[in-house]
Amino acid sequence: MASTRLGRGRRTAPVLFLAPFLLLFTATLLAPIGYAIWMSLYREQAASGLGFGGTKTLFVGLDNYLRALDDPGFRRGFVHIALYCLVYIPVMVGGALALALLVDSTLARAKRFFQLAYFLPHAVPGLIAALVWSFLYMPGFSPVLDFLSVFGADWDPLGSDAVVFSMANAATWQWIGYNMVIFYAALQAVPRETLEAAVVDGAGELRTAWSVKLPMIRSSVVLTTLFTAVGAIQLFNEPEVLRSRSSAISTEWSPVMFIYQAAFTKHDYGLAAAASLLLAVLGAVLSFVITTFGNRWKEA
Repeated sequence: MASTRLGRGRRTAPVLFLAPFLLLFTATLLAPIGYAIWMSLYREQAASGLGFGGTKTLFVGLDNYLRALDDPGFRRGFVHIALYCLVYIPVMVGGALALALLVDSTLARAKRFFQLAYFLPHAVPGLIAALVWSFLYMPGFSPVLDFLSVFGADWDPLGSDAVVFSMANAATWQWIGYNMVIFYAALQAVPRETLEAAVVDGAGELRTAWSVKLPMIRSSVVLTTLFTAVGAIQLFNEPEVLRSRSSAISTEWSPVMFIYQAAFTKHDYGLAAAASLLLAVLGAVLSFVITTFGNRWKEA
């Protein structure tokens, strides 16, 4: 009998330990996804042609998905995000990696100070950071623009040819320190004897960083690239804040802005849900591509 109770206890214990996680996972992830899928299949419509009698919910199947894909604003949003990713991801990952390698260098001094200094911008909320940069991009407020004007240079950071770079700059300023900390933590796990062997073999700082440190933190580079890419396709704060100061940014400049307008301005929740799920599919595909190529790079 005792052995039977012990066997039941061993089977029950994992369930009890996992139950809180499974409950929260279902409530915060699975249930919202299921509700979004349900909403994407329906559309609210006036009960009568004159608008009286409230609204009724109609099953429309995949019509909301087709409407989203057929909308020029939604498609342009993906073009804008693609351009943004081409600028933002290499700068973010490359910059964070360079800062981490510099701080980890044996020649670096005051490492704790620089770690904190690089990370501090991440403590600023994204909305506040976007507001600060919106003023820094304005003539009369920006010291950079004032400096350029002394030499007769007329550059508009919020113009159609530069607004993507301005958004990438604002986002990089906020997140580069966060990613730098991830890379720096990974560098601390590199065996010291391996680095000492490289020094004994005559490798300098640059050679050691490129041939020893970087290959040994490939997993962190792939993970950070994945997080950066998934975050980039959800761009919202920067274009939404800068929109009031730039004619180059429309209300549906990015896919998330399109979703926001559909849900909270047009009250077309079915369209917003369908567009959200299409964006989620893009994120899943992007994650698969980055993970696949990342694994090949790690095995090389």
